[in-house]
Amino acid sequence: MRILIYGAGVIGSLYAVLFSNAGYDVSIYARGYRLEKLRENGLLYLENKRIKKARVKLCSKLSYTDIYDFIFLTVRNNQLKKALRELRTNKSKCIVTMVNNFFDYKELEKIAGKGRIIPAFPGAGGSITDDILDASLTPRFIQSTTFGEITGVKTKRSKYLAQIFKKSKIPYQETRDMHKWQLCHLAMVIPIADAYYEARCAKNVGLEKDIMHRTAKRLKRNYIFLKKDLGEISPWKLNVFIAVPVKILAFALRFLFESSFGDKFMYRHSMKARDEMIRLHREFYGYVLG
Repeated sequence: MRILIYGAGVIGSLYAVLFSNAGYDVSIYARGYRLEKLRENGLLYLENKRIKKARVKLCSKLSYTDIYDFIFLTVRNNQLKKALRELRTNKSKCIVTMVNNFFDYKELEKIAGKGRIIPAFPGAGGSITDDILDASLTPRFIQSTTFGEITGVKTKRSKYLAQIFKKSKIPYQETRDMHKWQLCHLAMVIPIADAYYEARCAKNVGLEKDIMHRTAKRLKRNYIFLKKDLGEISPWKLNVFIAVPVKILAFALRFLFESSFGDKFMYRHSMKARDEMIRLHREFYGYVLG
């Protein structure tokens, strides 16, 4: 099984490590400074406070005849279409788009080719500091790696993909409607990111009660709208934002933002991907406001 990770940021690097440790033949497509450091030092990562090196190959060019069983696209939303254009001439049949995505999948298929895309989203977070990956998977009960065919039907390749995650010890779930799932995910992560950007001190935003209250109101409003517009919330557990009163939500958010979980899986991504989150904010609320 040959796997290509297109994008050597936090998410791409972490999944490359996990797939490689499971015994898969893994290559990473990288450019610029990150490529230089990977060539110089290899893919270094922290595990139990020890620095280790992953067994992966590196590439900076992709021939159309260089075939992979799965290409995992782990770039930012604003880089997605450009990456798909580059992959359009490659003959690999399965591109797993692990990206915050607001685009219509039909629009993406026009770029990459019909039937090639498997929409997905990672359950992970962390950072790269001094060229060393410090990241981990999100606890299963919070968010597993999620994927599903655009058609909503399980296929032979989606079963293979599930086997890859299972062998790599990556918690996963398959959903029938990834577009709906993505919208519901954005309804949560956008208000969280906005809270950091509006704070007097982003690192300690949980202590700013007015922002916690405003964030709770935004979360509730978003999910009330989506339930009415989509007919249901996906996954179902996110209905908690509708059911729980704003005051209780705001109180719970305070502890979440101040926790080590909040630092690793919320703060680091929000601050690193500010341009992406601001763009997604405009697109999501443009959709909400009609």
